Amino acid sequence: MDKSDQDDFRGAMGALGDVKPLSPKQRQSALKKDTKDPLNLRARREAATAQTYQELNPLGGEFVEPVEPFDPIEFKRDGVQNGVYRNLRLGKYTVDARLDLHNHSVEMARSALYQFVQDCLEADVRCALVTHGKGEGRKTQAVLKSCVNAWLPQLPEVLAFHSAQKQHGGLGATYILLRKSERKRQQNLEQHQRRSKP
Repeated sequence: MDKSDQDDFRGAMGALGDVKPLSPKQRQSALKKDTKDPLNLRARREAATAQTYQELNPLGGEFVEPVEPFDPIEFKRDGVQNGVYRNLRLGKYTVDARLDLHNHSVEMARSALYQFVQDCLEADVRCALVTHGKGEGRKTQAVLKSCVNAWLPQLPEVLAFHSAQKQHGGLGATYILLRKSERKRQQNLEQHQRRSKP
């Protein structure tokens, strides 16, 4: 601010008559009131929690493309061998972990599915089963099935998935093929090297 701006500002303040600068004590109390406002604190806490939760759980909560109750759901990443995918589709792999999403709200299911996949990776589970139901005969059909179909491709740890065989829940459940953990990959590499040595 140059000298003429300062003079203009002082002149404007003087014209108002009753404008006086806040004392340091008044400024401090004004700041304290603002930080103790319960609505302000709650709003800031909720915003921080929502941001942290979004960072922890990357599954999108936006619009999900609806799936019909009797439609199969399927997905395969590039690089997954056709034979491996066929075995998954036919239910030939041992299911090492199961998650039942019945009676879950969409938000509860979103959280449970994300945590389930993380737990499976930690436990070196390669094939898991998620039961979501077909969602037939409801006002909004196949909500959880549609969500599972939309969420699983968002997780890079999920290599492929397919609707289950009848004995595992049929169209109301989904097989998931997960990538190997770094630990498991290292074990397989060491095993392979031992076998190939003469």
